[in-house]
Amino acid sequence: YLQLPADLTKMQLADNPHPQVTHVPSSQSGCSIASDSGSSSLSDIYQATESEMGDVDLTGLPEAPVDSEDEEEEEDEDIDRTSDPLLGRDVVRECLEKEPADKTDDDIEQLLEFMHQLPAFANMTMSVRRELCSVMIFEVVEQAGAIILEDGQELDSWYVILNGTVEISYPDGKSESLCMGNSFGITPSLDKQYMNGVVRTKVDDCQFVCIAQQDYWRILNHVEKNTHKVEEEGEIVMVKEHRELDRSGTRKGHIVIKATPERLIMHLIEEHSIVDPTYIEDFLLTYRTFLTSPLEVGNKLLEWFTVDSLRDKVTRVVLLWVNNHFNDFEGDPAMTRFLEEFEKHLEDTKMKGHLRLLNIACAAKAKWRQITLQKPSRDSPLFFSLLGGSDKGFGIFVETVEMGSKAAEAGLKRGDQV
Repeated sequence: YLQLPADLTKMQLADNPHPQVTHVPSSQSGCSIASDSGSSSLSDIYQATESEMGDVDLTGLPEAPVDSEDEEEEEDEDIDRTSDPLLGRDVVRECLEKEPADKTDDDIEQLLEFMHQLPAFANMTMSVRRELCSVMIFEVVEQAGAIILEDGQELDSWYVILNGTVEISYPDGKSESLCMGNSFGITPSLDKQYMNGVVRTKVDDCQFVCIAQQDYWRILNHVEKNTHKVEEEGEIVMVKEHRELDRSGTRKGHIVIKATPERLIMHLIEEHSIVDPTYIEDFLLTYRTFLTSPLEVGNKLLEWFTVDSLRDKVTRVVLLWVNNHFNDFEGDPAMTRFLEEFEKHLEDTKMKGHLRLLNIACAAKAKWRQITLQKPSRDSPLFFSLLGGSDKGFGIFVETVEMGSKAAEAGLKRGDQV
């Protein structure tokens, strides 16, 4: 079950793009694609334009809606709860100590958030993890040296270590230590299975979750019914998983969990499920892990823009890209040219509203820069031209920059406002 079919080896895992074990604070992150000012939704841009009258204020876009004091207090409590690992573990333990039938949706979500960090659950889909969380039972062995399983004992459960360390002593004299996140016990089969070696605790207060053989087999072997494979020319290019976000069944649908890079790009302009509303944002955050250049996406978007039925979807993608990850354009001349070409397409198709949104997003996200351009003499050419001024009624902007010139090397770009 855990082995990927040969034809899926070219695909990218889209289920958990973020690191599962090590959480790096944002202040320490070195990710080059993270937006300096945080991620913004497209609604932020619309709110900015709707609230403006007359001249455009380009001082910045709102990054998030303003919360009330009560909501801020609740958020502070949430932050405190998540920032305290001991408190977090207490909440998880409360959920674990409940009988499976008594666990609520919130309890399962708490367990899911904790369990997905453990290596034992790393290769499982979200629906499998969710079902395992709903049936797992919590056990504690308080004394070190206690035997959990004897050699040759019939197995009836799958165990995952949540705290402490166990040692497996094999009949040939070898031994193995397992710690938090490791698993032992049965494999997903209904056949009778027996323990090879003796399992004993090495420290006090060892904690486990146990899943009965019948449940473990049922959940892992019925996962196929929750997946949908998309084939092209006899090869699987995308795998979707059916998910239900609540027990009422109102929020359910398919979410992409694996696909080839080409298929992931194409999915940007396809209809997205109710359970996968942030696919575009997730793609724009993670595409550098499986694409060599952002132009692979940019060129496709320009190609699709010529199709009337796709024009609005392409524009939405570009606006989100500019608003959330302006660094991708500002630091890359090729992507700056892509943005200029896209702007020209908006002008040619008279999409003035979207063009306004694009201009506001670019102006709000751009950084102040200081550029030094040295001339060998007063009469030497500048290699750039300006537009605007007080007589024109608007600011001074760089209209053109000669490619390959000293001005271009210094970092001067078309559209810069002096």
